[in-house]
Amino acid sequence: MSYQLTLEPLGASIEVEEGQTLLDAALRQGIYIPHACGHGLCGTCKVQVCDGEVDHGAANPFALMDMEREDGMTLACCATLQSDATIEADFEDEPDAQIIPVRDFAATVVRIVHLTPTIKALHLRLEQPMRYQAGQYVQLRIPGLSEGQGGSRAFSIANAPGADGCAQEIELNVRLVPGGAGTGWLHEHLSEGDSLQLAGPYGRFFVRHSARQPMVFMAGGSGLSSPRAMILELLANGCEQPITLVYGQRSREELYYDDEFRALAAQHPHFTYIPAISGEDCGDWQGARGFVHEAAQAHFQGGFAGCKAYLCGPPPMVEACISTLMQGRLFERDIYTEKFLSAADAQGARSPLFKRV
Repeated sequence: MSYQLTLEPLGASIEVEEGQTLLDAALRQGIYIPHACGHGLCGTCKVQVCDGEVDHGAANPFALMDMEREDGMTLACCATLQSDATIEADFEDEPDAQIIPVRDFAATVVRIVHLTPTIKALHLRLEQPMRYQAGQYVQLRIPGLSEGQGGSRAFSIANAPGADGCAQEIELNVRLVPGGAGTGWLHEHLSEGDSLQLAGPYGRFFVRHSARQPMVFMAGGSGLSSPRAMILELLANGCEQPITLVYGQRSREELYYDDEFRALAAQHPHFTYIPAISGEDCGDWQGARGFVHEAAQAHFQGGFAGCKAYLCGPPPMVEACISTLMQGRLFERDIYTEKFLSAADAQGARSPLFKRV
C-alpha cells in the first residue's frame, strides 16, 4: 500500500510506501529536505503538515514538542503517512547541487587499510557505479547491529568520483568509537571479501564551484574524509582558486594521509596544507600545535573575508571553527558544515549562531 505526498512550495507529488519515512521517500526522488541526525533527535527536518494524517514515529519530545504536534508539525526523518498528505518545508535553492536520487547498493569489501591505530579505510566495490558529489556520504548497513541498535551508520565517501561523476569503488574511513557497537563491529569482525549493503548518496556538503572564491577546509579526526574527496576533485579538475586545508588530530600517529597532502601541496602551488596536533606530547613535531580553529586563525591572521569555508568533524570542533570564522568576518552564506553526530550530540546539532547550520 502507498500514499501520495505533495511537497510545497515545490508542488511536487511523490509516492510514499506504507512505513516509509517522509524523508526517505523524498531523498529517493532526488528531493532534498534539510536534515541532520536522521533519528528524530535534532529537529532539523521539521516540516508543516498542511493536509492528511501522519504518524510521528520515534520523534523525541524535545525535538518535536507537544504544542508543535498540535500545530501540525512533524519530523520528516521518522514520520510516516496514514493517508495522502501535503507538507510544507524549507527547500534550499542551491545552484551547485546535483539532483541525485538515493539508491540501494550491494558492495564487496576489496581492501581494508589500517590508516592509524583507531582509523581503518574500507575500500568497497559496488555492484553498480554510484553517482555522487564529492563531500556526500552513505548509510552503511552493519550486519552485526540489530534494528534496536539502529542497523546502519553514516560514513562520508573519502574518494572523489570520476570524470563522469560516478565511482565503482568507494572508500570509507571508519574511526573506532569507544563503546560504539557499529564501528566496533566494523573494526573487529569485517574482513576482505565480505558483502555489505549501503544506501546513498546523502548530504548537502559539496563544493560551491559557481562562487569562484578561495576555499578553506577545516577538518578534525576522521572528518578528513569529505574534504579529501572535495580537494582531490578540485585539483584533478584544474581548479585555480586558492585552497587551504587545516587538519587537526590529537597525536602525530593519528594524522592520516599526511604524506599525501604534503605531496599535493608541493605539486600544486595554490594548495596549502596545515596539519595541527592538539595533544600535549607532540614529540619532535615541527608543525602547528593546538586545535583546528587556532591553527586556522594563526595562518589567516584572523581574517577570512572573501573565502568559502567547509567544516567537517565533531560538533565541538565545528562550533569552535564557526566562532573563529565569524570573528574573522566570514558569515553564514559562506560557511558550510558537516558534523558527525552521535545520539548524545544530536539534540545540540543546531548551531545557536546560525539558522540553517
